[in-house]
Amino acid sequence: MASLMRVAARRGCQVLRSKPVTKIIQPACFISTNKKKDSAAVAQNVGSRAEDDVADKDENWISFGYSLTDREEDTWAHNLLMFTGITIGLCMTGFYLAYMPDFKWQHWTQREAYLELARREKAGLPLISQDLIEANKVELPSDEDLGSMEIVI
Repeated sequence: MASLMRVAARRGCQVLRSKPVTKIIQPACFISTNKKKDSAAVAQNVGSRAEDDVADKDENWISFGYSLTDREEDTWAHNLLMFTGITIGLCMTGFYLAYMPDFKWQHWTQREAYLELARREKAGLPLISQDLIEANKVELPSDEDLGSMEIVI
């Protein structure tokens, strides 16, 4: 996805570099301080009108920003990026997150606990064994270490 975006950005930069720069020449009017009507002069080097430059292009076309010169390329690049961005970016990521395996083993541990409880009930054993840890391995503090601390059972 990132490489596709880089390619589209580079293509856009190439289009911008290849576009000829048109200079708009503004007509200048020079007026002298003379009161005669003949004293105003207009420069003849005006250039072509803006309407002549855009006459062959579509009148109301607004570019998506991928190609400033070719309407079909601009539409194709826009549709491609929107399709990949929405379909792959949103939909496929949603499917991946929804159907992702249990990487923290949370569901497995719960299923295993239910199976162990069913096995212990079937065998007539207590659900939690009192001898889970052997009594001779447990080190309890002496009465002197506890002092006057209250012990709640």
